[in-house]
Amino acid sequence: MSISNKLKDHILESIGEGVFTVDKNFRINYINKAAERITGYKREDVVGKFCKHVFRSKLCYTDCPIALVLKSNKNIYDFESNICVQNGTSKPIKLNSAVLYNESDEPTGGIISFRDISHFEELRKNFEDDNQFHGIIGHSKPMQEIFQLIEEISDSDATSFIHGESGTGKEMVANAIQQTSLRKDKPFIKINCSVLPPNLLASELFGHVKGAFTDAIKDRPGRFELADGGTLFLDEVAEMPLNMQLQLLRVLQEGTFERVGESVTRKVDVRVIAATNIDLDEALAKGAIREDLYYRLNVIPVLVPPLRERAADIIPLVKHFMKKYSILYNKKITDIEEKALDQLLSYHWPGNVRELENVIEYALVRANENNKIEFSKLPENLKVKSADKTPSPFTGGMDLERATLIQHLEKHHWNKSKVAAELGMGRTTLWRKLKNLGITEEFPQ
Repeated sequence: MSISNKLKDHILESIGEGVFTVDKNFRINYINKAAERITGYKREDVVGKFCKHVFRSKLCYTDCPIALVLKSNKNIYDFESNICVQNGTSKPIKLNSAVLYNESDEPTGGIISFRDISHFEELRKNFEDDNQFHGIIGHSKPMQEIFQLIEEISDSDATSFIHGESGTGKEMVANAIQQTSLRKDKPFIKINCSVLPPNLLASELFGHVKGAFTDAIKDRPGRFELADGGTLFLDEVAEMPLNMQLQLLRVLQEGTFERVGESVTRKVDVRVIAATNIDLDEALAKGAIREDLYYRLNVIPVLVPPLRERAADIIPLVKHFMKKYSILYNKKITDIEEKALDQLLSYHWPGNVRELENVIEYALVRANENNKIEFSKLPENLKVKSADKTPSPFTGGMDLERATLIQHLEKHHWNKSKVAAELGMGRTTLWRKLKNLGITEEFPQ
């Protein structure tokens, strides 16, 4: 049974995302209440006007999302942009764009749904002092070497293969590679190869034509087509079925493929970044991954070490997650109890950074309003599993500030001038802090 126009209007008016539609001439013919609230524009003021004259985004004159979907028949998802709102300021948004069709399946215009992401932009600004590398917290030598590698390959389109345990931040490394690349302003499409059955994975990667299988009611482009000119991130690629690995190898070698159910050869220009958390030596020995595919993917290998092998990153990560969740939960938690910090530093972190983030969120949610995470608020399993572990070299009655300063001193071989410069304070101020915190030994300059 078809949905009445009245019900459709009610649905569009009740959702939280802003929605507007345009005709084939790019004139606005509908805008919902959420769009009015986000932009400040009233419906009667914008209907009938060209959308680019209303929202005045830079994309309107370069890569208009509506023009792209009308021309390519490919929907756009989670695309970040900025629009000008009624008071003349610019507002960051994340949008989806699709083609609208009439009953004869002819394109009649486009639809944009969008949400305000100003709050997330504020979060990003609040984290600027965390010494991030494109969103990654990593002060340890292994992570600094990864950052250097990413910068060195920034002008290359070579395939990168990211190895690492689950929870180490492989996707964030992939994001950093894409953000520093020549294709940073082009599409960046992601897919997890381990969560889809083989027949659906083929359709997701390469697309399908109408009638290719039971639910294929219309032609649909795959992720490779959507990423044309840009980058495709294949997460858990080593868990892809062997027949699919052969198809992937062909795309990597020749840049060509066929949609499921079609014999037409299509060509794409896509830079591939792949990732896996499995033991590749074991997978190759068992034949779970094709050797030729492995070498094709592994042009630029990136090994992300587990958190237990980069203890120097724990304190910066703790501070980062404390700040993040203090903002999200509207709490003023600025410190952590000595015993709790010692526990975090001595724990072996089988779940890596993801587990650490979950622990900090859990402890902060439970924390009382005393501006501090207490040992008693840590998860019980963390306390049990840490009981018989070797103490961390950073432990020993340190609060968070003292541990952080010692960590910076270790990083710069106790050169206080460099530490003061990195922390943005005068050398005298640093000396005073060291004295107040009981770090009184005369270190080499």
